[in-house]
Amino acid sequence: MTPVLSLQELAADIAREAGELARLRRADGFLLAATKSTLADIVTEADREVEALIRARLDAERPDDGFLGEESGGGEGTSGVTWVVDPIDGTVNYAYGMPAYSVSVAAVEGGADPNSWRPIAAAVYAPVMGELFTAARGEGAWLGDVRLAVTDETPAGALLATGFGYDPATHDGDLVTVRQIMPLARDLRRSGSAALDLSYVAAGRLDGYFERGLKPWDFAAGALLVSEAGGVVTRFDTASARPMLIAAGAPLHARISGILDKGI
Repeated sequence: MTPVLSLQELAADIAREAGELARLRRADGFLLAATKSTLADIVTEADREVEALIRARLDAERPDDGFLGEESGGGEGTSGVTWVVDPIDGTVNYAYGMPAYSVSVAAVEGGADPNSWRPIAAAVYAPVMGELFTAARGEGAWLGDVRLAVTDETPAGALLATGFGYDPATHDGDLVTVRQIMPLARDLRRSGSAALDLSYVAAGRLDGYFERGLKPWDFAAGALLVSEAGGVVTRFDTASARPMLIAAGAPLHARISGILDKGI
């Protein structure tokens, strides 16, 4: 077994276990533990408990690796591998009882800076749907035993997804971006989970995805899924507080980038 496949297996196993914990905690009810940047950006006790489980598993099985998690921050390792984790991606959906949330686990080389890392293994698990998306560099992207491929042609217009930041001050700019992109679109989706949006691009359920302001743990796993499914993922304006990420098959990616790059 190659190292990347070993890391993929570990990511998948941990994501599945963590997702089941998240699902059980949601069924039991949850407690609001704190707020983040705004009142809308809630964090639950479940987020923290799920991330603690993931970190404990990784500490036990790969103690020399680094770690970067949404809830507990980062820690440097000595192996050259860093795990980038979102314990519950789509926390607002989770809080409201909507099924569109996931656990996102990725292994990267090159440290915790997305501008310099190289994703090598990934898993995104949606516990309510029971769907596990996985990828390893050079080994393709998968939903269970089905190999994934992005869509390359969108003759009827592209089914696109996006998201909006929790800061109301950014909403007008995000809506301007949507207006710029809509001439390419058949329709637009807003799921509330970047990891799932990227997984769906990899699976051909969405033609493309774009969003400003994602954090490293939001896209680390999903970006590898898209690239291993034959798609293109790029980030623009990375020196700003709200970089733009675009993910799609190559022809559509070029069209979206051609529009959005003019405004960056």
